[in-house]
Amino acid sequence: MDKKEIKIIKDITEKLLKLLDIEGGFEIVESKDAESESVEIVLNTKDTGVVIGYHGDTLEGLQLVLSLCVARNLGRYVRISIDVGDYKKNRSEWLKTLATETKERVLTEGREMAVPELKSWERRIVHLILEKDNEVMSESRGEGRDRVLVVSPRVK
Repeated sequence: MDKKEIKIIKDITEKLLKLLDIEGGFEIVESKDAESESVEIVLNTKDTGVVIGYHGDTLEGLQLVLSLCVARNLGRYVRISIDVGDYKKNRSEWLKTLATETKERVLTEGREMAVPELKSWERRIVHLILEKDNEVMSESRGEGRDRVLVVSPRVK
C-alpha cells in the first residue's frame, strides 16, 4: 500500500469519526498477512464503551462501514480492523485460550465441538491459531448469525 492510499484511509477515518462525534486520535498500522493487505486502526478515545458497544457490535458495524468507504475510494477491498481500549487485543488473548481449551476437549472426547456466537473476525483468529495444528482442524458452518466455528479431530 502506498502513501497516497494510507492518506485516503486516514482522511476517510477522520471524516467518519467526526460524523459520529467520536473525539480522539488514531494511528494506522499497515500489515500484510498471507491472504490480503490489512490495516489496523488503533483508536484513542474516552468514548471506548460507546465505540465498542454491546459485545463489540458497534465496533464491528463501524469496521464494516469504514471498510466499505475505503473499498469504494480505493477501488479494491482492504481488510480494516479497528481496536479501541485494547478490546481486540484482550479478546484475541481470550480466543487463544478458547482455541486451546476446545482443542483439548475435542481430543479428550474424540468428537467435534461447535463454538457458537463468535463474530467473523473472532472465528478467523481461531482458524489461524488452529490452521497448522496436526491434531485438530476448524471450519465455519452455517449462515449469518447462525454461523458457528466447528473444531474436529484431524483424520490421519
